Amino acid sequence: MLARLLGRFSHDMGIDLGTANTLVYVKDRGIVINEPSVVAVNTRTNEILAVGDDARQMVGKTPGHIVATRPLVDGVISDFEITERMLRHFIEKVHRESFAFLPRPRIVIGIPLGVTEVERKAVEDATLRAGAREVFLIEEPMAAAIGIRLPVQDASGNMVVDIGGGTTEIAVISLGGVVSWRSLRVAGAELNENIVAYARDQFNLLIGERTAEEVKINIGTVVPDAEPLEMKMRGRDLISGLPKEVSITSEQTREALNRSAKLIVDNIKATIEDTPPELVADIFKRGIVLTGGGALLRGLATFLHRETQVPVHVADDPLTCVVRGTGIVLDDLETLRDVLVPTETDDAFST
Repeated sequence: MLARLLGRFSHDMGIDLGTANTLVYVKDRGIVINEPSVVAVNTRTNEILAVGDDARQMVGKTPGHIVATRPLVDGVISDFEITERMLRHFIEKVHRESFAFLPRPRIVIGIPLGVTEVERKAVEDATLRAGAREVFLIEEPMAAAIGIRLPVQDASGNMVVDIGGGTTEIAVISLGGVVSWRSLRVAGAELNENIVAYARDQFNLLIGERTAEEVKINIGTVVPDAEPLEMKMRGRDLISGLPKEVSITSEQTREALNRSAKLIVDNIKATIEDTPPELVADIFKRGIVLTGGGALLRGLATFLHRETQVPVHVADDPLTCVVRGTGIVLDDLETLRDVLVPTETDDAFST
């Protein structure tokens, strides 16, 4: 009863709890938070020093007693307590300008495909302990499809490839459910690691994750460029141990990223092979839709089209597709309740 009373003064939220970034949608306000899923903790006092953008600035630059950590790995919770505290921080940030002294919002939150019951319950429990009144879980490709307004409840095939920070989720959706799918741990973080490994092997240069991500965003590609791009990257020379700067071209990034791109293609093909023929016909007509931050990798849509012979489209603003989907579900829970994943909360589907 108290939770429902407090809920009247709370803002219901949709959350895309990603490995790389957490996005928060608030009912009637839109997307209000888009920050890295990073938390900086003082291990001496167990105090959280920073969350999100401020914490990301500390990655790789902290003294021994401060740890800047990502509490989610490959799309699932690796540190329950830190995830809970991060979620509480975002809930309090949303309600900072309101009169809710003890916010108890309803929250729709995305989870990867194929998570175990334990991993699913960890997300639910962490969200409840962070202050949620009710938690509704939705699979991320389903949320992404809803976010780009695909007719997910119709008897037609829609194929979504959601390339996030920790996982790539490939799903064929029809009649409000996932018909065939693949979930692989090759996504944005793995692409960064590809560039780190390439710099080490080809240049004897050790670079950090942030530098690798900058290279990927600025000149990374998976198809040959008519005019190769180039940028400088700095790190530590593995032979001398001293600082070193080298130039890397977009053609070299293509070599670095090629294996991961082919792995994504192989899994898309395998998912199509598992799909009923009638839905395959729909996919060939409608095409594959790319969502998530990885969809922004230069040349990826062209590469996938060339390899699969199926039209490939990049969604508008692919980074926000999942959180926009959670927001649409939040606004119409009664109609879209069938697309949600059952939770252990007794009244999970009450409105």
